[in-house]
Amino acid sequence: MTEWAGAIQQPTLIVGDFNIAPLESDVWNHKGLLKVVSHTPLEVETLARFQAAHGWVDLGRQLIPAPQRYYCWWSYRAKNWRDGDRGRRLDHMWATPSLAEKARHHRVIEETRDWEKCSDHVPLITEFDI
Repeated sequence: MTEWAGAIQQPTLIVGDFNIAPLESDVWNHKGLLKVVSHTPLEVETLARFQAAHGWVDLGRQLIPAPQRYYCWWSYRAKNWRDGDRGRRLDHMWATPSLAEKARHHRVIEETRDWEKCSDHVPLITEFDI
């Protein structure tokens, strides 16, 4: 992916479940999750190298700056996901710099986590002026 990203020439958006929460404020317990898959130093460093390969802009953190709470995943193991709020930011929307300049709003649709037969991930929406 890192080599692929370095060859991109046109405005590009890359989105998905990267399964990595890179920042301390992207998890409910930074110190407690340093040895847990999705927040280990190796994963965070590898994701940072991928981001740097093409200067990807993290749209979520561009529009919801750290250290603001920003979670999009809560485990099914929790009896009530809202009570403990033990979330993580595993899903990402990244853009090339020229496209990121056009991003205006970014939202996390947390209420979908309450839907019947919902996912443990919630949707992210970014709006652009194009």
